[in-house]
Amino acid sequence: MGIVQRQGLRNTIISYAGLGLGFVNTVLVLPKILEPHQIGLTGVLAAIATMLAQIAALGFGNMGVRFFPYFRKPEAGHQGFLPFLLSVPLLGFVLVAVLYMAGKPLVMSWYADEATDMALLDYYYFWGLVLALFILLINLWDAYLKGLYHTAFSSFTQEIVLRLLITGGALLFAAGYLDFHGYVLWYIGASSGVAVLLIAYTAFVGELHLRPAAVSRVRPLREMLGFGAFALLGNVSGVVISSIDSLMVSSKVDLDAAGIYGTAFFISTALVLPFRALYKIAFPLLAEYWKNNDLPRMADFYQRTTRLNTMLGCYLALGIALNLDFIYGQMKPAYAAGSTAVLILLAGRLFDGITGVNGLIVITSPRYRYDLIFNASLAVATVLLNLLLIPRLGLTGAAVAAAAALLAINVARTWFVWHSFGLQPFDRRVPLLLLLASVAGVAAWLVPFMHSLLVTMLLRSSLLTVVYGGLLLATNAEPQVRETLQKLLRRGRASH
Repeated sequence: MGIVQRQGLRNTIISYAGLGLGFVNTVLVLPKILEPHQIGLTGVLAAIATMLAQIAALGFGNMGVRFFPYFRKPEAGHQGFLPFLLSVPLLGFVLVAVLYMAGKPLVMSWYADEATDMALLDYYYFWGLVLALFILLINLWDAYLKGLYHTAFSSFTQEIVLRLLITGGALLFAAGYLDFHGYVLWYIGASSGVAVLLIAYTAFVGELHLRPAAVSRVRPLREMLGFGAFALLGNVSGVVISSIDSLMVSSKVDLDAAGIYGTAFFISTALVLPFRALYKIAFPLLAEYWKNNDLPRMADFYQRTTRLNTMLGCYLALGIALNLDFIYGQMKPAYAAGSTAVLILLAGRLFDGITGVNGLIVITSPRYRYDLIFNASLAVATVLLNLLLIPRLGLTGAAVAAAAALLAINVARTWFVWHSFGLQPFDRRVPLLLLLASVAGVAAWLVPFMHSLLVTMLLRSSLLTVVYGGLLLATNAEPQVRETLQKLLRRGRASH
């Protein structure tokens, strides 16, 4: 667990720093500078680009993490794995680019009712493809670095550097050095900068091995391509689940609603950053467990990550929900229409975290093909729910659809992992953690509104932290809390 602790700690620190920068972007910068339709446009471009990148990748991101342990051989350049990891997706991107440009009339017909929105999207349609290329490169290099257990730098570039670049672009726009067109190009260029940094870092650590080799000598080509094909369908389904709401809100309502929903979506995303930090190192570790058929260690890891996610998730969800008035008080008034959506999304994301690493266990297991069934079914259900709810409830309907999707897929995956492998994420401490969080949340909620939103936020947050932290220490519901505090106290004494 040494490498997990080191990389996990670094990723957690980076993720929380990224959380702070993301908060600055979402609350203090972008909604003060950009109109909802402008944020909506960049959000739609990002959603389109993410979908195109996942299709072009042909599942090779997951394949890279899954099969890299068999190729790991530094003295032999990892036996030509990196050229193989890059070449097939880049060929896929060429095909996707042709289809995307040929399908422009169809895509634009979705926005025919909104002349202004249609004009904006028509103007930036090609740039969505450029952004897709950079996202594809980032995803592939991130997968390669995961296999090498070099996850911290990848997290740093995506969580911190990218956000700093976007913040810088927005400030330049506000100061008049960039017009909106310049800001959009800056936004796309920020992703290109991250891709370049990841490539440079790989070269710096001596792992940029570009000499091709016959990878079929290590593992059968058919096996790897087959895994990639199934991962592709699963990834596309995942992107549909996570991104289709923004696209459908923009087409069924308008870009203003998409901007408001996108802001609400990002606020709720603050909840999952510690989960993502853990999952970065969990993916290759679970692949190693399956390779060694080490189910006892996997079971222990499964339950430990679930407890950690429950503890952190409840704290962050309560902290966000209790202080929504303050958060939206920092933005233009139009964005407050997304407050209900934030609460709904928080509920779905919290359940996702509490159910642990079930999806990673399935996708790295010998029965990985079943994950495709879950994702594909859920993608279809998500589209149908959005079609049903967005026309009736607007952006709130999109939030309900997203939360229902997270609930359904995690119930299905948790049952499947338990039924297939005898692994389940819960121990007796999880209900206790939920109870402690509820007590702390009620105590903070009872704090009345003071003379300012800032003072109210500080009082509620402080009380939540003190009550929740005190209950965790008193009950030892999560042993890592007490262990971490004891280590900090020992270091403090040693330094004196």
